[in-house]
Amino acid sequence: MSGYGKMGERSEYWLLKTEPGEWSWEDQSANEGLSKWDGVKNKQAQKNMKAMRVGDLCFFYHSGSRARRVVGVVSVVRAWYGDEESEDGGGAVDVKAVGEMRRPVDLAEMKRDLGLKGFGLFRQPRLSVVPVEKRIWERVCEMGGGYDGDGLGDDEE
Repeated sequence: MSGYGKMGERSEYWLLKTEPGEWSWEDQSANEGLSKWDGVKNKQAQKNMKAMRVGDLCFFYHSGSRARRVVGVVSVVRAWYGDEESEDGGGAVDVKAVGEMRRPVDLAEMKRDLGLKGFGLFRQPRLSVVPVEKRIWERVCEMGGGYDGDGLGDDEE
């Protein structure tokens, strides 16, 4: 299931990977949570970015040797556009922080969960922009207790 319903209907979810030393959740959360997501050179990852639409939600995933985990959620606020500063003809999408996961969801924990069987993150572990099926999105959110801004438990402050 790709996340597409009838023609014109979409509810897409994605996973965006970043090395915390290069761009962390803390970096994303600063400056009103807005950032340009660029520098993606892999053609499949670029194709995935080109499919993103304003309003799509993305897991913010810390990759690297020490911390492989979903740490937050961002929303696409500007769809794919050409990046004049890029030498490789790449482009970018703009994303805005929605909220931090109430509990980060580690890669090892996700791999043990039978409800996440078939997750693209496991099939193409080096891909930096991964589509996420709705059932997998919901399960990862459940595992992490949701995220700030999801409307669940936000009134507990």
